[in-house]
Amino acid sequence: MRPFLRGALRGGVIVLVAAVITVTAAQQIGSEGPWWLELSRYLPFPVLLAPALFAVVLALPLGRGWVAGAGAATLAVLIVSMGFEWHLRGDRDGAFRVMTYNAKAAAALERPGGVAALIAEVAAQRPDVLVMQDANGVRHWPGDDRQALVAGLHEAHAQGQYFVASRFPARCAEAQVESAVGPLTYVRCSVEPPTGAFDLITVHFESPRSGLVAARHEGLQGRDSWERNHEIRLAQSRALAGAIGTFVRPLVVAGDLNAPDSSAVLGILRAVGLVDAFARAGRGWGYTYGHTLRPAFSFLRIDHVLASAEFDVVDAFVGGADASDHRPVVADLRLPRR
Repeated sequence: MRPFLRGALRGGVIVLVAAVITVTAAQQIGSEGPWWLELSRYLPFPVLLAPALFAVVLALPLGRGWVAGAGAATLAVLIVSMGFEWHLRGDRDGAFRVMTYNAKAAAALERPGGVAALIAEVAAQRPDVLVMQDANGVRHWPGDDRQALVAGLHEAHAQGQYFVASRFPARCAEAQVESAVGPLTYVRCSVEPPTGAFDLITVHFESPRSGLVAARHEGLQGRDSWERNHEIRLAQSRALAGAIGTFVRPLVVAGDLNAPDSSAVLGILRAVGLVDAFARAGRGWGYTYGHTLRPAFSFLRIDHVLASAEFDVVDAFVGGADASDHRPVVADLRLPRR
């Protein structure tokens, strides 16, 4: 190989690997900026993976050491940037199952078989506690369908877009907290399984859709729209974290937070003692969103079950993609007897 070509290949591999490692490392910082860093967390993973794979191709003529370096960058994307988890499943004895689902229940009414698909998904996961967002359409379902949805879940509560059903005694009420961008409404429940009572919050943070569309179609001119959109979720997370600080019992927060695990939005909630169930006990990537978009596969984990330190997280996984444009997240939690 000519020296010029070898030098060009080496330079290309170095630039690509350095860029991939820099972005991958920066994404784990969880800071609130710069704006492009948070935006990069919402990119479909092939966009992040392609430069690393291209570096491997360029490295092939250069020898094993160069291939190994490019391969390490690829693994960094697959494991770190894409959020791969692999945990041994714990003993489920004494555990109960929480399922969070952005169900798009109103849309299900308009789609042939949509309601039946939602009911089937919930039945397949067998939750002890079910929380749903974008579920205001449930109140318009025929009575038999509503009963099928909550089969075996004796307590049911509907408030605005939220729906909660529980196998255990549960008292629920709408709550609201002021944030820097206006009120955040959520539902707070007191749930009483045999092992002891805990508090449950289901919440739905601001969608990133408008900011992502602006960034995609307007480029740098859409930066302000994206930053404002991201700031809303940060403000909502700060407000919820402030409210959580007044809780004295074990707590589960479950819902569509519209932010990936490495985002500062989640970092704010981790700082008050909450742990992401999938990050603690899941297997794989756990993506919940993207399969109804043009890529036609899930590539974001933006739906979460978070639990306070009192809980043992036994298992966590995501459900099917047929019934909604969000997959549900299911977590098996155990609250040791006190």
